[in-house]
Amino acid sequence: MTTISLTSRRSKRRKRWAPYWLLLPGIGWLSIFYLIPMVQLASVSLQEGDVFAWKFSNYTDALRQFAPQFGRSFLYAGLATLTALVIAYPLAYGIAFRGGKYKNLLLVMVLMPFLVPFLLRTLAWKIVLADEGVVVGFFKTLGLLPSNGRLLATSFAVVAGITYNFIAFMTLPIYVSLEKIHRSLHEAAADLYATPAATFRKITWPLSLPGVVAGTLLTLIPAAGDYINAELLGTPKTSMIGNVIDSRFLVVRDYPTAAALSFTLMVVILLLIIPYVRKVGTEELVG
Repeated sequence: MTTISLTSRRSKRRKRWAPYWLLLPGIGWLSIFYLIPMVQLASVSLQEGDVFAWKFSNYTDALRQFAPQFGRSFLYAGLATLTALVIAYPLAYGIAFRGGKYKNLLLVMVLMPFLVPFLLRTLAWKIVLADEGVVVGFFKTLGLLPSNGRLLATSFAVVAGITYNFIAFMTLPIYVSLEKIHRSLHEAAADLYATPAATFRKITWPLSLPGVVAGTLLTLIPAAGDYINAELLGTPKTSMIGNVIDSRFLVVRDYPTAAALSFTLMVVILLLIIPYVRKVGTEELVG
């Protein structure tokens, strides 16, 4: 009996600690490649020159100097996220409910642009939006652009590039949420004489919210820190905070300011997404 009791207790102890042992590789990875670099970055952000000096004025000076780029980054990221949602939701809805046997093919087509490097996808937009290109000519024909108007090197080009490069991050989570909705719910709504609009409003949209929230976060967060689209499709007047950080790290070599801007960007994003997830998210996301 004693042996059986000891064996049982050891087994229970192993089961209790098993989840923590399984977490160790992930904790080690995050510690080495995230926590330690973050601590180092925080240390650099408080330096004066090459010396650590608790210089918090690096943050205030950086914010005062680069406030327009901060505002522009979140404006462009917000517009790109909203545009991606407007495009991706009908696309995901069509694949989930109307795709039939072509669902996998359609999903592959959504992912195919990601087989091309990010930089090449962005450079392709320079051709698409070129002054003598088809898109500009089409807009001029419709009278939406003046004869000397252009799309390249404008805010429109930057937002369009960001939207295109991150739209799959919006589409796939929404598709997963829509795919999990049981078709019997729509049939029941129809049996109760609900209109298609009412069915969407009462059933489809609420049940797809986890995907919408995940998609907006996966789009907004990288879009806010993006700098490739602004660099290649915009001008210095459309530069984002990512361009400033890139320049301060690699060109000016003003490491304290660059680190302070990086930390500020991270904190602002957290302050934005936490209330958003609490307000819009569901138990599946925050429970």
